[in-house]
Amino acid sequence: MTQPLSVIFYWHMHQPFYREADTGRYHLPWVYLHAMKDYTDMAEILSQLPGAKAVMNYVPSLTVQIDDYANQLKTFLDGSQSDLNDPLLAALAHKPGKLKKKDRNFILKTCFRLNHERNMHRYPAYSRLWNMAEHAKANKATCYLGESFYTDLVTWYHLAWLGETVRQRNFVARRLIEKATGFTYQDRRDLLTLIASLLSDIPAMHKRLVESGKLELTTTPYAHPIIPLMLDFNTALETVPDALIPDEPYPGGRERALEHIQLAQQNHQDLFGHKARGCWPAEGAVSQDTLALLGQSGFEWCATGESVLHHSLQFNLREQQGNRDLYHPWLVGDDDEQITCFFRDDRLSDLLGFEYSRWGTQDAINNFMHELAGIHHRTHGMKAPVVAIIMDGENAWEHYHENGLPFLTKLYQSIIEHEDYELTTFSDYLDQHPATEKLEKLSSGSWVYGNLSTWIGDRAKTRAWELLIEAKKAFDLHIGKLSPEQQNDAAEQLRICEGSDWCWWFGDYNPGAAVRDFDQLYRRHLKRLYLLLGCTAPASLDEQISKGGGDAEGGGTMRRGGADS
Repeated sequence: MTQPLSVIFYWHMHQPFYREADTGRYHLPWVYLHAMKDYTDMAEILSQLPGAKAVMNYVPSLTVQIDDYANQLKTFLDGSQSDLNDPLLAALAHKPGKLKKKDRNFILKTCFRLNHERNMHRYPAYSRLWNMAEHAKANKATCYLGESFYTDLVTWYHLAWLGETVRQRNFVARRLIEKATGFTYQDRRDLLTLIASLLSDIPAMHKRLVESGKLELTTTPYAHPIIPLMLDFNTALETVPDALIPDEPYPGGRERALEHIQLAQQNHQDLFGHKARGCWPAEGAVSQDTLALLGQSGFEWCATGESVLHHSLQFNLREQQGNRDLYHPWLVGDDDEQITCFFRDDRLSDLLGFEYSRWGTQDAINNFMHELAGIHHRTHGMKAPVVAIIMDGENAWEHYHENGLPFLTKLYQSIIEHEDYELTTFSDYLDQHPATEKLEKLSSGSWVYGNLSTWIGDRAKTRAWELLIEAKKAFDLHIGKLSPEQQNDAAEQLRICEGSDWCWWFGDYNPGAAVRDFDQLYRRHLKRLYLLLGCTAPASLDEQISKGGGDAEGGGTMRRGGADS
């Protein structure tokens, strides 16, 4: 009898630190916007479907900011706090007659940053605001746009960022969408209250799904660092021999990596009330030493990209007839540091991330099921075949009709109802089918192309690492001179600077505006670290690292897993 194909969806939820360590001010609003849309919708879809199962990965750099937003909104709404530390939320909360010129300019610049076709023009009132703004800008007449225009615009932006399940079912959301224009201060307070409730309920909602057996939750080292590079820059040369790397190692890289791992485990335990059995290393970036650290730290399994397996086995599995080695887990390492590793199916994951949003819902479902049928056929006779679909759980959905709600609902249902497939989680799978085959040598790489070139190797990315090395040297030299409280602030700031997102964005292939945002934010974070250490920041931090100027697919927020995709 043919075994059913185990199907695992692994949704990765991540945002870097946009919050300044000392002031608490947020530079970009993506944490709370994705929290009230994607993190809410993804959990709600699971909760509503009998038989649905998935795995979600929450990075601590994200969850600590969600918690901060929830607390901040609570104290603002109960009157304990007079303002909000996010300028976009503050714009939504403004009192009548209090909008200054800079506030209006900020709202006009910010509140059309979303998918226009899917989430703006579907609402006639919001679309009308866009047309008014374009007409005013073309005629240099934005000064004639009144306060009601800006009030409606900032309100509509938040309504459009609500989860689809919220827009459909929540009374406040439905009332305001139907009202469409002339939003009052009380309307905006009601919307703020709704946003606060969505953010504060995220941990409890996910814990309920875990308790019901529908969800497995995992973590990533605290601030999303590229651990293989922290341990040894030479790992980048394994797959890109001519990569440009710094002349010296990252100081104390092993200790830094362990700190990120241990903090992530503690954060997960505190937030969700249980130990995470699995780990998504930041960017799926792995090396033999990285997996040894994860195994020693108590993780039972981790996951990475398909191309890492190609490189490890030294042949392209897609060119091998049968292609079966991708569809079972592998053991990596020895004895007390051994860990099970799953590998992403790039084709299925990239179809979800980049292609299906342009298809009709049923056509996309049919195609996905056809792809699964092909895998089921190729794995005929295997004891326990498993396919891992691993992708960003937040950035793809704004490109889908109704934030992906109809698509994901029907996709889950189609798999649940098919006798050849079984939705499961990584840990549930391993409880029934422990890994048995050992991977003798794991090639260093990530989920992007199976190498580390997204984070090191060219002049800009490597320059960013050199600036971080210099800052770490200053940290080591001065940290002992600070009070315990000052040491904690500086240590947190260093962790922020070690995140992967800064180097992700550096490169001419990314859009110039996004590169500038992250370039400035990275250098600002490094300057803040020097300030917290009581040092003068070097002049080199005033120099731009990368300009961008490209037109990366999806705006650069996501990448395809395979270089030939």
